[in-house]
Amino acid sequence: MKLAFIIDPIHQLDPCHDTSVALMEAAQILGHEVWITQANLLNVVDSKAWAALQQVELVPVKLVEGRWIAANPWYKLSPRVLTPLESMDAVFMRTDPPVNDSYLYATYILDYVDQNKTLVINSPSGIRSANEKMYALQFTECIPETIVSADKEVIRSFVEAKGATVLKPLGNKAGEGILFLQSGDRNFNSIVELSTIQGRVPVMVQNYLPAAKEGDKRIILLNGEPIGALNRLSNGSDFRNNMATGGTVAQTQITPSEQKICALLAEKLRQDGLIFVGIDVIGGYLTEVNVTSPTGIREIDRLDGTYLGHQVIEWVEQKLNSPNYAVSS
Repeated sequence: MKLAFIIDPIHQLDPCHDTSVALMEAAQILGHEVWITQANLLNVVDSKAWAALQQVELVPVKLVEGRWIAANPWYKLSPRVLTPLESMDAVFMRTDPPVNDSYLYATYILDYVDQNKTLVINSPSGIRSANEKMYALQFTECIPETIVSADKEVIRSFVEAKGATVLKPLGNKAGEGILFLQSGDRNFNSIVELSTIQGRVPVMVQNYLPAAKEGDKRIILLNGEPIGALNRLSNGSDFRNNMATGGTVAQTQITPSEQKICALLAEKLRQDGLIFVGIDVIGGYLTEVNVTSPTGIREIDRLDGTYLGHQVIEWVEQKLNSPNYAVSS
């Protein structure tokens, strides 16, 4: 197979952490061609999606005494070639948020990939419909009490009722801009004004879950089925558990209640073409559904001795080799 990955500039990726690299490595090890591009290198020509693609050859990381070790250099690139994306068997959209205009325009371009020739993971329309914060609001039975608003007084009433809350920008990643907001906070007005850009942009405010002190679990789902998980823990100086904010990771298991959350989401994820997803669970509550560039594979593989990237690529192989395969079906 020929697989294209739309990623951030490859020199900015961490081969010992980034899930995109783990997926590309798995594809190469399983004998497939791996090509890369960036969102700003996508085009529509003659009503077809094209990209300036480079074939990449990777040096897989090695696990040494419990740590991933990468070669230097760890990749080699061919020259760019302007190529129709429908010449690829599958395209992985793995650009990091924020989901801004440029991100959305890239998904519109991906709509012009022939859906009967090339599998796009995740579906561009699915990505557009699944804001990573708000998508969870469809599943009210398993989320904490939540509001979404740009109105300072609506936010004030919720915070006063709950006492302790978490404020989240709707478009960021990796814990960026998430704030702990308490009733009576002397900085309340400034926090809300800055976060909502003077009341012009809504934010999410959720009831604070004390169980967050015990960790924020990331569960990886493949076509709606959980395939692995890890627990993220705060470093003690920050209430956020995200790896990007200095949090640590620990081995964990998926509990029966978390299995039920996954089952609740599964059919909707499949309907929306959201094949590779990472959900966040705190104390048995679903808090986010990550669909743009969910991460965690490297850490799960290191802790559990798994090869989740291989599972993902093997699923793509089976999907494309199905006798009745058609992406649009």
